[in-house]
Amino acid sequence: MTNSYRIKTEPLKGRVTASRNGTVLASSESALVMYETRLPPAIYFPENDIAAPLSELTELQTFCPFKGTASYRDLEVSGEHLPNAVWSYLSALPESHAIQGHYGFMPDVVTDMDLGENTLCADDPGNIGGPIVDWLLREAAFITTPEDFTAALALRLREHGVHLSRLSVMLWSLHPLIAGKNYIWEKDAKEVSVFAPSYEIHDHPSYMNSPLRHVSSGFGGIRQKLGAKCSSNSFPIIEDLQAKGATDYVAMPMPFSDGRRNVLTLTSDHPDGFSTANLGLVFECSPVISRFYEVFMQKENAQSLLETYVGKRSGARVLGGQIRRGDGDEIDAAIMFCDLHDSTRLAETLDRTAYIALLNQFFETTSTIIHDHGGEVLKFIGDAVLAVFPAGDDAKMACSQALEAARAIVDHSADREDPASAHQYECSIGIAFGRVTYGNVGSRERLDFTVIGQAANLASRLNDYAKCNNHGIVVTRDVADACKGMVELGPLRLHNMSETVHGYVADVPEVA
Repeated sequence: MTNSYRIKTEPLKGRVTASRNGTVLASSESALVMYETRLPPAIYFPENDIAAPLSELTELQTFCPFKGTASYRDLEVSGEHLPNAVWSYLSALPESHAIQGHYGFMPDVVTDMDLGENTLCADDPGNIGGPIVDWLLREAAFITTPEDFTAALALRLREHGVHLSRLSVMLWSLHPLIAGKNYIWEKDAKEVSVFAPSYEIHDHPSYMNSPLRHVSSGFGGIRQKLGAKCSSNSFPIIEDLQAKGATDYVAMPMPFSDGRRNVLTLTSDHPDGFSTANLGLVFECSPVISRFYEVFMQKENAQSLLETYVGKRSGARVLGGQIRRGDGDEIDAAIMFCDLHDSTRLAETLDRTAYIALLNQFFETTSTIIHDHGGEVLKFIGDAVLAVFPAGDDAKMACSQALEAARAIVDHSADREDPASAHQYECSIGIAFGRVTYGNVGSRERLDFTVIGQAANLASRLNDYAKCNNHGIVVTRDVADACKGMVELGPLRLHNMSETVHGYVADVPEVA
């Protein structure tokens, strides 16, 4: 590799002095200069030659795969407080072992650097990441999934001399149940493994003592040579990899533009591990690589958030381009309106935590049953649920699905022997069938994806009637004609309805 990432440390001749506005910060005859690709030369002073008083370690840490994790200290100079003005490597990596026990000053801290007889060299790194960046821009842009991108990236890095045996990417997500996605490529595996841990991962022992937590929490990156006995930096996963033949391991932050710290890990089984050029190539390209994964996760986050807040069908329509007010379709559907009984009394008698737990239990049970019967929850309205069962070409099927779901919901609420129920509740349900508008309504800047039409209004009024008359489920004639086991109620006078509606009650136990 003609143009490659390089690190070189050299001793400086004679005395070198760093000052700030006439005050000496450090002066030494044993100073070092580090030349690192893409960075200006950095001057390091031995700890004993630091003249300015240093604070204890601050919370700031940064990671370099060639030098290790940098720790920072504040300076007090002539009454001036300079936060995180000095850095050092408490445990420098082998490529940079010479600077361990030395301190460097942030560029804006030093106003005068007297190099004595020394002259610093300029760096001309050339095009280090060219082949990989060219691939990222020309070919990788057409890869459509994070799994395929992870596999292609790993293979491309190997083609360009990176001795890679395993690559993993931990991406944190915005999902109500899933904490993130972990993509793992291994050179002997046929496909990329994908893990989607729940939020319980944050309390799991395997995560608490893992490089993923270490890096994600901002404690810096990790570089572990595995040829010798693991040092105090080791984690169980590193020991497991070493048992499988790994010789070198790196875990580094892969930040997104919103500040979230994701994690990229690299493992090598080459006898010499990763070279500086290997890691330099990855380090050089990592900002571009990160943006690819950010695009993948933004797409997944958009889909999961839309499905969470407006439902799977509605979310798919929004992602499909129905994003303007008035966008939507007229569809035939069975509409269900399910309402919790005595919510005001429950809110007064239960403490807030217990009441929220009851609502969540009600919504969880109702949503699951509706989904299992082919419907979709459009929204939660206070303590009520609005759901739609699209008919397509089979109106009878939609009505049957809605009624079977309603029966299951009422049966569940009437079950006093359910050991999983933290609280018992009762509910009433109204179901109507008809043509509704299924799409966006609202203001120009705040939209709601819902159903609008007489069937939706009627389902709500039937639910009110059921609640007031101690019925579990009340439906219209259209629904009753498509189903069995219905008891006729006759013409009903419903609130705000100009004409009577012929109602039927389902054969489920009446709500006492």
